[in-house]
Amino acid sequence: MSKLKSNCKLGVLSRPDGSVLFSQDETTVIAGVYGPVESKANKALVEKACVEAHFRPKSGLPGVKDRLNESIIRNVCEAAIASTLYPRTSVVVVIQEMQNNGQLISCALNAACLTLLDSGIDMKCMFAAVTCFIDKEENLLFTPPLNEDEVKAMFMFVFESVEKNIIASHTSGSFSVEQYKDALSLCKEECTNIFDFFKRSLTIK
Repeated sequence: MSKLKSNCKLGVLSRPDGSVLFSQDETTVIAGVYGPVESKANKALVEKACVEAHFRPKSGLPGVKDRLNESIIRNVCEAAIASTLYPRTSVVVVIQEMQNNGQLISCALNAACLTLLDSGIDMKCMFAAVTCFIDKEENLLFTPPLNEDEVKAMFMFVFESVEKNIIASHTSGSFSVEQYKDALSLCKEECTNIFDFFKRSLTIK
């Protein structure tokens, strides 16, 4: 199976402390990070930074699925940021969906990691997310079939850069234990390519 094609442009927005236009295959998002900035009194944490995530769909108001994406993004960023270095502050990650071809949440997470790195915020590790699918013919794919009814299962894994351990995962559909293991192995292999892409992108900058 061919690897995912990633592209990015850092520093595309002027107001955030870090920003990126990021795409994986045909899925594209813009991400920005603000902070660390002084927290509002009701959000300030004494021992660490408060991490917020805002996910904006391509059109319309955020729905239930967008709120789930926000929760995943916030939890992953919170695990990766060295938040104890920034007590009583807020770090706000904003993701804007541009185009979705099946890799939306993993694309958003990878954009979040790149924009955090672009901002210069101290992090405990990088993180990379990969999504794959099983179609009705039992094929394991990075790009889902055009017809959603042809998707039997979806797997999304997030790995940290130090030991390549899973820090988050999300699955849906029907699959066997062996198919789960195959998907995990495929995504773990692909995450190495994404980490290499991150390093190249920051070096070029």
